Amino acid sequence: MKQKICKWILACMGWKTGRIEPDIPKCVICVAPHTSNWDFIIGKLFYTSLGRFAHFLIKKEWFFFPLNYLFESMGGVPVDRKKKGSLTDAMAEEFGKRERFQLAITPEGTRKKVEKWKKGFYHIALKAQVPIMLVYIDYAKKEAGYFKTFIPTGNEEADIAYIKSLYEHVQPRHTERF
Repeated sequence: MKQKICKWILACMGWKTGRIEPDIPKCVICVAPHTSNWDFIIGKLFYTSLGRFAHFLIKKEWFFFPLNYLFESMGGVPVDRKKKGSLTDAMAEEFGKRERFQLAITPEGTRKKVEKWKKGFYHIALKAQVPIMLVYIDYAKKEAGYFKTFIPTGNEEADIAYIKSLYEHVQPRHTERF
């Protein structure tokens, strides 16, 4: 039922689904560009319209009553950015504990313009030994879809350059921020 409702909402908003990759039980989902809060809404509608469920990282400050129940039900994983310790290790460990875990991460890490992508999505996938699903949200085409499934090679510089190159022609909601 959720799947049909999400498809209907996307259609009413004028959005369509692009290329789809097979459902993989364990993966990091790299979602870009991320320049607006609408990216989360479109992305969640898109992914749910496929009958899939992904977790996502969110500032722990958003986990207060009653929003904590909403975000938990949607797959939110609270992140304390002040806490010492490795988020990469914690998320890789989470992949090891579960039979199914899909974690969506925006490589920019914020909606503001950034000069460099954060590489946590890449390091989590590498450490957990899971593929990276490369997902885009294109506002010019009003389309969300997959580029491909990517297996990290361990050559961080070359892999990140290749991944970023796939997003060069994707139109974000706010072009000045991407």
